[in-house]
Amino acid sequence: MDIAKRSDCNPLLRPADLPAGIDGMEITCLLNPGVFRMDGKVWLVLRVAERPKQVEGKISFPIYENDTIKILTFDKDDPQLDLADPRVIAYKGQNYLTTLSYLRLVCSEDGIHFHEDPQYPPIFGKGALESFGIEDCRVATMDDGFYLTFTEVSPVAVGVGLISTNDFKTYKRRGMIFPPHNKDCAIFEEKINGLYYAFHRPSSPELGGNYIWLAQSPDGVHWGNHRCVAVTRAGSWDSARVGAGAAPIKTKEGWLEIYHGANAEHRYCLGALLLDLHNPAKVLARSTQPIMEPIADYEKTGFFGNVIFTNGHYVDGDTVHLYYGASDEVICKATLSIDEILKTMNTP
Repeated sequence: MDIAKRSDCNPLLRPADLPAGIDGMEITCLLNPGVFRMDGKVWLVLRVAERPKQVEGKISFPIYENDTIKILTFDKDDPQLDLADPRVIAYKGQNYLTTLSYLRLVCSEDGIHFHEDPQYPPIFGKGALESFGIEDCRVATMDDGFYLTFTEVSPVAVGVGLISTNDFKTYKRRGMIFPPHNKDCAIFEEKINGLYYAFHRPSSPELGGNYIWLAQSPDGVHWGNHRCVAVTRAGSWDSARVGAGAAPIKTKEGWLEIYHGANAEHRYCLGALLLDLHNPAKVLARSTQPIMEPIADYEKTGFFGNVIFTNGHYVDGDTVHLYYGASDEVICKATLSIDEILKTMNTP
């Protein structure tokens, strides 16, 4: 059951629409933007994935080393090289990403046609824990500014980083706030009973799984009282992994969280959770069927097909203006009705 209304202008942004931000590179993918509004405009914090232009018989990719870019190149016929996954390379027991991701801002007066403003520079990875890049930024618009949560990627860890800003020109880096292995962190945009709340997604290869957890914090940096609020469901569209999207939406019925779920075939769809306004660890309802799934051609084929992934939206009355990455390659938009989403949900 797909209740999303896709923009007739989709895809809004393709890799060819932006120049590479790193000298000697090309943009391979645009992915999963965070969203905020500022100065009367809609802003996207794009995840931009770049790599060197490829040469026949070779595979090359960048990494950060001492905050400078280093290019690694391997022969494709090397028997110790595993190229089965287009996103990850395995070589002599070490995994590498085929691209290097960073964050890039674009803005729009109409929410459809986006452009860059040179006053707002990209945000690149920094330090050893971001040596494979930074990914999938979510933006929480708070009373005291904007909180950016994102995935820090390195050879030793995948964890959640935090940056705060008031103007998207100067940034305060707060370091890794959720340790490995963790991602999909979305901070609530207002405090509850004087505390910050956030979703996050720790992963367990043995007991447990890729589930949505909730944490609370006195200051937005130090987090505790972790509780699991949503698990995968065997035989369902979200049987392999689930993770939070953007900051939850406050409604009269509760906190509405649009989340992603994937099955064993790596098909990513969107569903929803409804949580108690005063105790967000209490789940009131959950989607049985997806509210959006990859059915458009640009969602079914691309760098990694059959993927819809969102971590950004803004709300205008009953309408959720949802921005999402499709097929791990292009940026798209859809709208959904909050009331219609709520009607599709069942008690857990």
